[in-house]
Amino acid sequence: MENKDKKELKTNPEQISAGRLEIARMEGISKGAWTTALIALAVLIALAVFAYYLHKTDHDEQLALMDDQKTAFSLQLIERDSIINEWLLTFDQIEQDLAEIKEKEKMINVESSDSEISKSRKDKIREDIKYINTLLEANKQKIASLNSQLKKAGVTMKALEDRIATLEASIQRYESDINEMKTALANRDIQIEQLNTQVIGLDQTIAQQTETINTQIAEMNKAYLISGTFKDLRDRGILSKEGGFLGIGRKEALIQDFSDTLFAQIDITEIKMIPVNAKKVKLITEHPTGSYELIRQDEKTVESIEIKDPEQFWKISKYAVVELVK
Repeated sequence: MENKDKKELKTNPEQISAGRLEIARMEGISKGAWTTALIALAVLIALAVFAYYLHKTDHDEQLALMDDQKTAFSLQLIERDSIINEWLLTFDQIEQDLAEIKEKEKMINVESSDSEISKSRKDKIREDIKYINTLLEANKQKIASLNSQLKKAGVTMKALEDRIATLEASIQRYESDINEMKTALANRDIQIEQLNTQVIGLDQTIAQQTETINTQIAEMNKAYLISGTFKDLRDRGILSKEGGFLGIGRKEALIQDFSDTLFAQIDITEIKMIPVNAKKVKLITEHPTGSYELIRQDEKTVESIEIKDPEQFWKISKYAVVELVK
């Protein structure tokens, strides 16, 4: 019994050592498993962090790209709104110009409808037409610019395109109207020029006729006047004495072939008084008694002969021979 126990005592240390080794081995295996697990966990965490980092970077890039796109879109919208506002302002200006053209057109039609147009009004019409042409040309350029901007902007807006087309049609119509007015005005100028030529011809004819009439009237109103004593008139070859017997009863008589140059030529419409200033006066030529009157200064002096009815006074003769007795 004691030997058995001693034998068992001899084997126990080995068993104990083997057990300890087993335990150590098991503990080593356990520690290795834990280590491996920890390493795997660390790798997984690292991979997760790396994946998160990659995802976040890509996400940030996507967000940045989206922000850039948003900014670009905002700028495009601002630019588009600015262009559209500019178009609307241009449309308003063109429509105002067209309204002004319409008013000018009405005034031109009213002014040119008169049968006679003064030079100043005609010049005003020409200035209005010139002004309208300037407005039309400016608005054509504006519309061309709008079309160009519309193409460059790459914007397709039917409402804008329709409005531009309407404005273009209006401008074309006004251009046609203005061309018709210019043609009508030019034709009227030709007609007026023809009328002016006719008027000039008529004026010349009238001037000639007037000159002829004035000459005839002057000839009709022409009369001849001479006054003086018998001796003066005889010496100048106007009077002579005829008849009687032995120098008695002889009467004054006009010489038939006297010269008009001896007389003063007068206008019967202007001469109303014939100066006398003599004691007596006698009209050698024949004049109706009621057509004149002797105006006396006093009882001894006849001052003048007043012609009361020129038509009757000069009806019989256009010559007046006045004999004065001093």
